Amino acid sequence: MNYLGINLEVKHLPELDPGFIPLGRFFEAFSATAKEPFGIAVERSCGQVAVQETCIHGTEEYFAADVYYIDRMVKTLLWMKGGFRVYLRGNEKVAQTIRERYSLTGQRAFDADFMAGVYERPFEVLLVDELPQEKGAAQAIGRHLSGCRIGFDAGGSDRKVSAVIDGESVFSEEVVWFPKTTADPQYHYDGIVSALKAAAAHMPRVDAVGVSSAGVYIDDRAMIASLFLSVPKEIYDEKVKDIYIRAITDTFGHIPYAVANDGDVTALAGAMSLEDNNVLGIAMGTSEAAGFVDADGNITGWLNELAFAPVDASPEAMMDEWSGDIGCGVKYFSQDGIIKLAPVAGIELEESLSPAEKLKVVQGLMESGDSRAARVYESIGVYLAHTLAFYHQLYGYRHVLLLGRVMSGKGGDKLLETCKAVLQDEYSDLYGRIHLALPDEKFRRVGQSAAAASLPEVK
Repeated sequence: MNYLGINLEVKHLPELDPGFIPLGRFFEAFSATAKEPFGIAVERSCGQVAVQETCIHGTEEYFAADVYYIDRMVKTLLWMKGGFRVYLRGNEKVAQTIRERYSLTGQRAFDADFMAGVYERPFEVLLVDELPQEKGAAQAIGRHLSGCRIGFDAGGSDRKVSAVIDGESVFSEEVVWFPKTTADPQYHYDGIVSALKAAAAHMPRVDAVGVSSAGVYIDDRAMIASLFLSVPKEIYDEKVKDIYIRAITDTFGHIPYAVANDGDVTALAGAMSLEDNNVLGIAMGTSEAAGFVDADGNITGWLNELAFAPVDASPEAMMDEWSGDIGCGVKYFSQDGIIKLAPVAGIELEESLSPAEKLKVVQGLMESGDSRAARVYESIGVYLAHTLAFYHQLYGYRHVLLLGRVMSGKGGDKLLETCKAVLQDEYSDLYGRIHLALPDEKFRRVGQSAAAASLPEVK
């Protein structure tokens, strides 16, 4: 296989998408022949910096490959770690091309604009002679079980709340709601308060509240979140960014609280159930959600928005409608991946069906033993094996917890079986060092909302 003059070997390709080029394999092959030093640093909130030292070829012959490699590396770092400022050190022509791409008028305008919104700072790319030093701020958050706590888990289709006393759930409630399609933020506020009051009614007091919610949260504030997609931009800052803080303090006064991304809380719940650390959680549902608990049991403060991180180097990869980029994780590890491959396998899906309904059609065929559906899940299993090897280069995880509707039923079993077989054959060194897990009964007992309850520390 050859792309942009880089030769790479791939033993396993998805049957339904033979043009797939695993980005991790491309990175490996590119780096094997690149010798000219090039440095990247990405700065995020509170002076935190992620640094990546690498090499490019630095020749006219490999200019396109060099630009592609640095472009994908910058994008990966942005969506994994987050940042409003990118520093580039090295080949000026390559660096200048990347700066133009990541401007508000360039090919990566979506990424630049998104990051500017998250961090409330103008996004910029700087060409420098020296990179800033690496700096992190991992937090030992969660696993606090003492006292009377409330855990709230805000999902796109339902909200869950738990009342937890000394680590034991004494009450749980799940309520259907429609946050993504509702424009009035009072609806969201009232739903949150209603859930908090329902849990509080089952405890003698409330010592702390923890919240798990889809979106990007910095200092407990909702910087960008799909739950509030329909709320007009002109009232978002005033009515949404502090919505959880207001709901908690209006209801209980000034008590300890913590708000975290639902992917990180999923990884925390997995770490609690596995009784170990270094856990990458990946949920394949409407999108690809992810979270990470590091080797010390800390939440890193990284974005972990892997739906927008690239995984496929093929120039023919499917485009993500939101970001306008191709080869991003959302089109491989969500219901979109199923919908993309089903017609290739010979499964006709009615256009009038919603994405969730289309997924159910394929799941139903899989449950009945349809070989076409099996081919869909096998192809996604191949995608996943190559991508988990790539993610390991980024995270160095020990455990992967796989969740979400795509992983349910016989389809999930087939997907996992294929993924393990490819890992064992093509990445044998890695296969023996990592553990792939599905949610078990212990995880379900911990649960997302119960894990959220453990987030704040009560001093």
